[in-house]
Amino acid sequence: MISVIIPAFNAATTLPDCLTALKNQTIREAYEVIVVDDGSTDGTAEHAQTANVQLIRCPQNRGAAAARNQGIQAARGDIICFTDADCVPQPDWLAELTRPLRQQPNLTAVKGIYATRQRQLVARFVQIEYEDKYDLMARQPQIDFVDTYSAAYRHQALLEVGGFDEGIFYVEDQELSFRLAAKGCVMVFQPTAVVYHYHSHTLPRYARKKFWIGYWKARFIGRYPNRALKDSHTPQILKLQMGLAALLLLLLVGVAFSPLFAWLFTASLLVFWLTTLPFCRKAWHKDRIVALAAPLFLLIRALALGFGFIGGTLKLSPP
Repeated sequence: MISVIIPAFNAATTLPDCLTALKNQTIREAYEVIVVDDGSTDGTAEHAQTANVQLIRCPQNRGAAAARNQGIQAARGDIICFTDADCVPQPDWLAELTRPLRQQPNLTAVKGIYATRQRQLVARFVQIEYEDKYDLMARQPQIDFVDTYSAAYRHQALLEVGGFDEGIFYVEDQELSFRLAAKGCVMVFQPTAVVYHYHSHTLPRYARKKFWIGYWKARFIGRYPNRALKDSHTPQILKLQMGLAALLLLLLVGVAFSPLFAWLFTASLLVFWLTTLPFCRKAWHKDRIVALAAPLFLLIRALALGFGFIGGTLKLSPP
């Protein structure tokens, strides 16, 4: 038995497409679908009931980590798969995602990928940003980072580590991945396990998402200091860009006091632009408009992650 768990909060507009896609999977093994309605106030639960899947209703919104843990406790499968309510899995998604676990007993978890059909500029950039990270992961025989939009785990392994940390409200899958890696669990990347997704399509939404990623990562990364130096998912150049973005802000303030700061600001901005060239070169072969806009988007990414990381480090309370 394979169990597919979907945490859902006010997902009435996207959940039906997700459930239809899961109903039409090509896998031969038996599987169950569990929707955990995380305190929704719209028609999320009704859509799950209409689709005739198992429904767990939480009386209040406690976050995706708590919802997934509810699903884990109810699941009957030896393999637990996760996707999100705003994802539409490809017909072979479940077969491809679970294939490594079914074939290799030593594996603990498998990570799939995002795709999108969106045409907004920011969404197209986000897709290439993910693909840049996928290229990094594809070169590694095993990984230490599994995103729950397309993920499979051994049920027993999740129970042994206590599931997701319910005190983390945004990148709880990162923390779980690092915890599993610290125990010596083997995780692999499976680029053929594809779900289509609705990415952030405006700069404010994109920046807000990056802020919260930085915030919550700062809240737990101290538990895994070696992952702060390097993980299988984060391009090392991103850390340099975050440092340069912080320097640019400081120099911008100094411009009001001395012309020297203007020269230093210009030089630092040039250095930042140079760090974006590998990404822009890759994007150029896929989407030239994205390639031209990428330096600005990457600067916004660095600033948002940096502000979030500072907020999380100082343990400022989320609004």
